[in-house]
Amino acid sequence: MLELLETPLTVLHVFCAMVLIFIILLQPGKSGGLTAALGGGAGTQQVFGGRGAGNFLTRGTWGLATTFFMTSVLLAYVSSSTDDSIKDKKAHSHKMHHAAPKPADTAPKK
Repeated sequence: MLELLETPLTVLHVFCAMVLIFIILLQPGKSGGLTAALGGGAGTQQVFGGRGAGNFLTRGTWGLATTFFMTSVLLAYVSSSTDDSIKDKKAHSHKMHHAAPKPADTAPKK
């Protein structure tokens, strides 16, 4: 059952990581952040208001960081909750690929 959640959790985890990187880069630091480097200093004040960009980005960072850590814990639990080890999974996969019988050679031997 938990294996069904592994793919959506992985997608959510990667999405959170990418957006989290972007939001952190947008936050103004001592030198103004990525928005100042791209010339967006005045534009962010128009969109978010004078102090609104900092609050919005801070809340977004906390929310995404929480989601990132929760998906990390859940993915670790899902991967450790299966009974098979990685070696067992590879061996089982190898058996499944090589389990098909080879067709009999019907040509007469010379």
